[in-house]
Amino acid sequence: MATMYSLFLGILFTAVCSNLDAVDHTISAQTSLHQGNGDNVIRVRIVEIAAAEIGVREATGNNDGERVEAYLAYTGLSKGHAWCAAFISWCYGQAGLTEPCNPWSPALFPNARTYCRSNACAHSKIMIKPADVFGIYSHSANRINHVGLVRGIAGKYLLTIEGNVENKVLSKRRHLATVYALANWITHD
Repeated sequence: MATMYSLFLGILFTAVCSNLDAVDHTISAQTSLHQGNGDNVIRVRIVEIAAAEIGVREATGNNDGERVEAYLAYTGLSKGHAWCAAFISWCYGQAGLTEPCNPWSPALFPNARTYCRSNACAHSKIMIKPADVFGIYSHSANRINHVGLVRGIAGKYLLTIEGNVENKVLSKRRHLATVYALANWITHD
């Protein structure tokens, strides 16, 4: 199993490196991906699926394009809709999971799956695992209006893969203080 993780980590780190800023380049693949997920192959698979989509772009900047429309269709929507939650749902579906499967960002944070909300998330590093879902709260919308996938953690930052940011799928660093909610769709631990 360790050999599989090492090979996967090397491939994934190479795939996402071009999308990270200079600070992320100093973070080892071992640190960014293997944070206490043990032998949970499904978590690795979900991150692998999401990482393979990095670079997918909207065709015209209007929530459209072949891949974007596939993410939306997975959750029952057509082009033109916000697609960050649909992207997360699609990634889980490609890994063989039936949930989550919802295009509405707040729906990815039911009480049974959410392990932190608001200020508590800034102190939840120990619980955060690859393939968990994070949510960003919008005061103007008065709700979570953006979600993404946790790729790993580096200090006080989440390393993420998320859709519908700058009209594409990309990898980002997000300070834990900006994260409003975290949900675990793999287990109930």
